[in-house]
Amino acid sequence: MSRSADTQPQSAETILRVTEIYKSVQGESTWAGLPCIFVRLSGCPLRCVWCDTEYAFYGGEKLSVAAIVDQCRALGGDLIEITGGEPLAQPECPDLAQAFLDAGFTVLIETSGSLPISSLPAETIKIMDLKCPDSGEGDKNDWTNIDALTDRDEVKFVIASRRDYEWSREQVTKHNLSNRCKAALFSPVFGAIEGDSLVKWILEDKLNVRFQLQLHKYVWPPDAKGV
Repeated sequence: MSRSADTQPQSAETILRVTEIYKSVQGESTWAGLPCIFVRLSGCPLRCVWCDTEYAFYGGEKLSVAAIVDQCRALGGDLIEITGGEPLAQPECPDLAQAFLDAGFTVLIETSGSLPISSLPAETIKIMDLKCPDSGEGDKNDWTNIDALTDRDEVKFVIASRRDYEWSREQVTKHNLSNRCKAALFSPVFGAIEGDSLVKWILEDKLNVRFQLQLHKYVWPPDAKGV
C-alpha cells in the first residue's frame, strides 16, 4: 500500500484521543445511506456558529491505533469515516488512516479544510468542508488544499443563507470544483434555511453540484449522539 510523501510509518501504539466509535449509516456525501463505522477524534481549532459536535472539542479517551482498529473490526463492515471535531488537529490522524487502509478498509476523512490535507495517505477519500461566511470561520480556510484534491475527493459547503449560497457558487466556479473532484456538495444548515430554497437556487443557476441533507438528523433526533 503506497503512502503520500509526507506520511511515514508509525507504531500501532501511537495514541490518539477519541470521543466515540460507533456504527451507523453515512448521513452525508456521495456515500450517504451506506453502513459506516465512525471514529470521532477529539479536538477542533474552529468554532463554527452552527456546530453540532461541540462535545468533541475537549477530552476523549486515549486509545492506541491498534486498539481503534480492533474496535472497528469488531463492529463489522469495510467503510470507515474518521471525523471530529477536526481530525487533522491530531498529528497522528494520518497514521490512523494508514492503519485502516492497511487493514483493508475504505477510509473517508471528514475535515474542515483549515489544515493541510496533503499529510493524509493518497488512498484516503477526503470530504473537505469549506467554511462559508455565516459559519464565522470563513477566514480559516486553507486554500492550498484545493490543489491537493483528487477526483476521489469531495468538497462540502454548509449553507445558512443566500449570502453563503452565492459565496459557495463563486468558489465552485472559480476553482472548477465540479470537475476537479468527485462532487461539490451543497447542504443547508439544519433549522437555518429550508432545503427547497437551496434547491431552487441551484436549479435557477444550473449549477453542477449535489444537494444533500444530513440524513441522520431526519432518522434520529437532531441532537442525538452516536448515530
